[in-house]
Amino acid sequence: MEILGIGNAIVDVICKVDDDFITKNSLTKSTMKLIFDDNEFKNLLSNLKIEKTVSGGSVANSIVGLSQLGNEVGFIGKVNDDELGSKYEDGLNQENVKYFYSKKKEELPTGTCLILVTPDSERTMCTFLGTAGKINEKDVDINAVKNSKITFLEGYLWDEGDPKTAFDKAIQNSNKVAMSLSDLFCVERHKPHFLDLVKNKLDITFANEQEIMSLIDAKSFDEVVSFSKNLKKLIVLTRGEKGSIAINGDEVVECGIQKNLKIVDLTGAGDLFAAGFLHGIANNLSTKESLEKGTEMSSKVIQQIGARL
Repeated sequence: MEILGIGNAIVDVICKVDDDFITKNSLTKSTMKLIFDDNEFKNLLSNLKIEKTVSGGSVANSIVGLSQLGNEVGFIGKVNDDELGSKYEDGLNQENVKYFYSKKKEELPTGTCLILVTPDSERTMCTFLGTAGKINEKDVDINAVKNSKITFLEGYLWDEGDPKTAFDKAIQNSNKVAMSLSDLFCVERHKPHFLDLVKNKLDITFANEQEIMSLIDAKSFDEVVSFSKNLKKLIVLTRGEKGSIAINGDEVVECGIQKNLKIVDLTGAGDLFAAGFLHGIANNLSTKESLEKGTEMSSKVIQQIGARL
């Protein structure tokens, strides 16, 4: 198998809202808020019209993108044996993703993410992790990890306790490890742990400019470039309008954005960028070609609703 993803198994519920809804519910636009109370989640959803429901989760979206590009891929993520859990599994099977997880009755329901798309195409997420956040080392299929060229993890998954044990088991048994830093709040919550991972345990790190600058407390992007060069590991960064950049020791490769796109929804842009780039790595493309593939995939997904092509 080329790539195995391990991440939060979340069912995405996509709704269009106006800016007032974001303000009224004390949300911060373009970020992800964790909701710990099922009732709070239901209250938010009660006033909204659902546009689309789809199996989601950041790394799962990347893995589906990789499958669509013809790669042999798998995914591990915890769901409950409930209606949404079955929908989740069906969604992966339809995309030719091998699902290395046997669902069973859990105390918590399958995780759900409310994706609120405002008129400017930005997305604000409210996530009720449910049983997805309870993944532990027993949920990680060691043979699936060992039989994959690359294991791809998401920062969203990292948390003290059970998820950390799952992370550690995956890293210890991987041939090569890639990870996405996922979200600015995520980086700020787990900064020392993420810094340790990036410096000592990951072969490939994906981040956007905000996330990497927060991680190393950089004042300028030049500091990010210096930090990345000194690491001598592959750091892949997206920079919005400035395009993307990959740094591996003294090799620094940049790629511009695709212009004149009709942007509808930015959900999944980073996930599909990672899919395109990892496709390049798995198929021995150059760093430049890998960045271009990432750009092509993210350009496609932002011209539609939802995080999957």
